[in-house]
Amino acid sequence: MKIINKEPDLLLTYLKQNKIATITEIQIVLKTQSRMTVLRKLTRLDYISSFSHSGKYYSLKRTARFNKYGIWSFKSILFSKYGTLKKTMKFLIGESSKGLTAFELNSILKVKVEDALLELVRDKSVIRKKMSGIYVYYSATSESRRKQELIRTKRIINPENCKTITTVLMSEIKAALIIFLSTLNEKQRRLYAGLESLKIGYGGDKQIAELFGLDKKTIAKGRQELLSGEVENDTIRKSGAGRKNIKKKF
Repeated sequence: MKIINKEPDLLLTYLKQNKIATITEIQIVLKTQSRMTVLRKLTRLDYISSFSHSGKYYSLKRTARFNKYGIWSFKSILFSKYGTLKKTMKFLIGESSKGLTAFELNSILKVKVEDALLELVRDKSVIRKKMSGIYVYYSATSESRRKQELIRTKRIINPENCKTITTVLMSEIKAALIIFLSTLNEKQRRLYAGLESLKIGYGGDKQIAELFGLDKKTIAKGRQELLSGEVENDTIRKSGAGRKNIKKKF
């Protein structure tokens, strides 16, 4: 009589029910301490491992619902149909029509990409070039790279794409603004944020709050102070010296 090993079916049932699992959880299911045994069982079931959370989560390809970038997110744990983070980034950069920046990759993958990008550049798996002060990552294939650079250049010089350029530059601009804001006192930050909100118009308070990391009420107060035309003029003299503070109207 032939003995049938039921362990693979047991693991399959578990992964179908729970979607994802760690090595430790699978070891408990299979009643084994052997990591190699677990990996053999997973291989038979055509598994995938997460590229987030240090790759410690496992699932089945048949379970994943990949988006247009080949990414599947389940309970904030990320999987890729292309495998590891580096393999995924290499594929995305190679298939992109205009190359990708670190900011664009971060928006797609939702994880920190800088270290993996440096490794890809060192391995010559992708090519890095600076454009308008920002590093853009292109395919390592010469012909593909030339096409990507051409399209990227056209998009930058096209006035209709100003909004796209602003989005790409946002991370760099935000870093510079945070440094600038750190040099201002509380009132100056409030007034400056209010001024930027006025430039945007409707919805400006919310956008500036997200950009600067300030409370919307603080920005609204700064905006109202500017609109009222009355802003208290600070003095750099020591307390008690010179004339008393006055309100200057602009």
